[in-house]
Amino acid sequence: MEAVFAILALLFVLFVAAGVFVTVKAVRVAKRGVDRTVAQARRTVEDTGLRARQFGQPGVVGELAQLRLSLRTSMRATQEVLRTGSPEDASLSEADALFQRLSAHGHELDAELKRLEREPDRASIAALLPDLRERTERITHSAESLRWAARDRARKFAEDDLSTLSDQIDLEAGALRHWTREPERGAAGEPATEGAARPAADGPSGAGARSAGAADNPYSWGPPAEEAPASAITAGDPRARPSYPWQKSPRPESTT
Repeated sequence: MEAVFAILALLFVLFVAAGVFVTVKAVRVAKRGVDRTVAQARRTVEDTGLRARQFGQPGVVGELAQLRLSLRTSMRATQEVLRTGSPEDASLSEADALFQRLSAHGHELDAELKRLEREPDRASIAALLPDLRERTERITHSAESLRWAARDRARKFAEDDLSTLSDQIDLEAGALRHWTREPERGAAGEPATEGAARPAADGPSGAGARSAGAADNPYSWGPPAEEAPASAITAGDPRARPSYPWQKSPRPESTT
């Protein structure tokens, strides 16, 4: 009885542990989804504010907003391309590692541009703009190089796969249309037959090789024609007829 209670207690503990594990995992997945949604919403709001300052506040503030928007757009596009292609192409792992190093410089520059937006000394910011613009262009150019290289690689692989698939389909289509092939012909241009030609009959006319029955019956699997009996064409001798005991003997002929 104690063993039964122990087994039931163990099963209860296992069920509770499984329930806790599933609950924690579901909470983590939901939390990641919420964090992703919040981050995306925050980025959307920030990008909208940058566009508004770019067109609504000309001068230093608009220039800083334009630099930040260009940097964020280029880095986000490159990150999406590499994230999508890395699971399918292992060769992009090195490019992804390089992008992570480039992202560190990009985050540093974005944070610096964001601090300068709140700087009241516009003259100092104007003096820093050429260097900030050059750094932004270098980072965005590197990001675009990685992005377009990854896209060209994916397009090349897709073209090669499509070409191979087209060749395989053409071969399969030809195999399915096997009845359209022309029959093989012999040396004289005649279609090749399955069986060999029959040997010629012995002699000039071939009459000595065939019997009379084979000539009358053209089918090789039929019975040979029976020859007519000799009595049908030769008259029998009446004196050679057999005599029976019940027949009367003929009268002797008179000599006179």
